[in-house]
Amino acid sequence: MTNEEIAAVFQEIADILGLKGEDWFKIRAYLKVVQFIGQLQEPVEKIAREKRLREIPGVGDAIEKKIEELLATGRLTLHEKLKSEFPEYKGNKVD
Repeated sequence: MTNEEIAAVFQEIADILGLKGEDWFKIRAYLKVVQFIGQLQEPVEKIAREKRLREIPGVGDAIEKKIEELLATGRLTLHEKLKSEFPEYKGNKVD
């Protein structure tokens, strides 16, 4: 997966958490990761292979595991669950 694809998944998670009225700090954590992944000069895949994900600002244990799941499977269980809860969500908007 590209950095852009990974960032897009985390952006959608943040958007849907916002729709759900989740805690702002949780949403902000995902948005922070989106921002920093978008600024990276090297692929997240390479960083993960080198076991350096925690060097990315905002990446702690939970986000690290989510990135690893995305890279290993091309999907993220949390993302799929949230999209199923909000089928009307169409990327930054609700139909």
